[in-house]
Amino acid sequence: MPLFLPPSRAKTPPPPVVTNDRRAVAVGMAVWAVLLVLALLAPGSAPGPRGLAAWTCVAGLGLGALALAYLHRRRHRSTESNAAD
Repeated sequence: MPLFLPPSRAKTPPPPVVTNDRRAVAVGMAVWAVLLVLALLAPGSAPGPRGLAAWTCVAGLGLGALALAYLHRRRHRSTESNAAD
């Protein structure tokens, strides 16, 4: 199999797949929120503010919020660059 194809044999790449990234992040955040409630309600959790499980869920929610902010900013920038063209 050759590593380089001449332009006459190269195939055109497929179009990019359109996905809804914000929905995927929102669903993930909803799962972390449910797990946080379960961690806070679990009897016999580790000492401290409900142990490591709760803090893990809080971290998941925080990272999800950062991801939503990033996706919002990326969408805003792409609409600005498309308007300038």
